[in-house]
Amino acid sequence: NMNTPVQGNGFVAERPVRFSDCDPSGIMFYPCCLIMLNSVVEDWWAHLGTPWKSLIMERRIGTPTTHLDTIFSAPSAFGDTVAFHLHVESIGKSSLVLRHIIAGPDQKHRWRARQRLVATSLDTHRSIPWPDDIRAAINLFLEES
Repeated sequence: NMNTPVQGNGFVAERPVRFSDCDPSGIMFYPCCLIMLNSVVEDWWAHLGTPWKSLIMERRIGTPTTHLDTIFSAPSAFGDTVAFHLHVESIGKSSLVLRHIIAGPDQKHRWRARQRLVATSLDTHRSIPWPDDIRAAINLFLEES
């Protein structure tokens, strides 16, 4: 299983660095880091019991990223397995701030990110308050992180 919720450590998901993720020098190309980060966030939503398919297709709720800060401290290479550690920093009326720490097989940090998402109506494209059930799921995770 590539997604392992760990009590006290937030949500952890491992991803392999594939040939297609790397530039000609053999290290991970940074846009691929962000695509991988997005896949981890999508898996986290499913872990919360609110998969994107139901949020988007049935409930018409979007969770666009409105702010993303990244710091790259060491490269990842083809063949590495990287571990994404996702933590909830805060939840507001319609915003959510996630912290990500990405570590290599040596446990050393490769990069980190701070991401703000906002609940939006896919019909009006305006922010909306988090629905009570989603807020409750995030709050449970917040207490666990």
